[in-house]
Amino acid sequence: MPEVDMPSEEHKKQASLEAVQQLGQTGVATPGESNIFCMTIIGQIEGHTVLPPQNKTTKYEHMIPQLVAAEQNAKIEGLLIILNTVGGDVEAGLAIAEMISSLTKPTVTVVIGGGHSIGVPIAVAADYSFIAGSATMTIHPIRMSGLVIGVPQTFEYMEKMQERVVRFVTQHSGITEAQFKDLMFKTGELNRDIGTSVSGADAVKYGLMDEVGGIGQALARLNGMIGERKTLGAGGLTQ
Repeated sequence: MPEVDMPSEEHKKQASLEAVQQLGQTGVATPGESNIFCMTIIGQIEGHTVLPPQNKTTKYEHMIPQLVAAEQNAKIEGLLIILNTVGGDVEAGLAIAEMISSLTKPTVTVVIGGGHSIGVPIAVAADYSFIAGSATMTIHPIRMSGLVIGVPQTFEYMEKMQERVVRFVTQHSGITEAQFKDLMFKTGELNRDIGTSVSGADAVKYGLMDEVGGIGQALARLNGMIGERKTLGAGGLTQ
């Protein structure tokens, strides 16, 4: 009987190292490993323009196929998304947020350090959200860089982009549109700028995030959601 070549431990380590170097994280969990897939969104969210090499970035073209793979992998029962981001490309951030919100598997986000700017929609996209007590979230109007044509159509486009962000956040969290816009356009809160820096406790008070907590609480919540899903799938609801 012919022998089947099994990948050596050295090959596995090399593949894992390449995944970290290329994507900033290990691959989707395989059988025998955790049933929870952990994704990290750190640094600046890179969109259609490549940022300078010294910038710490999260590339959305890496995030999307990993989310699809996690959704298709039967061994993955839940996703934990950890954020420490300064924001970045608006449409790339919204694309990631929409992907997370449309997953059928239980999802939990944790903001550690900061979930600023377009990181806010990503933070609220999951089924349940946590924010560390020392973490902050900066809410401000969208910015435009590069060549800006000073015509009414440009400002109308920016306003429509901003409404997309406001609509997504208010649909996926407990904050009202009026409250979110009040934080977004507040003057004096940020030095020489418009917007608000919201602490962990305040983010929960405003209804933006669900709870103050860290990795332990997030994993406990996610495991609870996975257990509830299994119970409903096995026996359904009784009356």
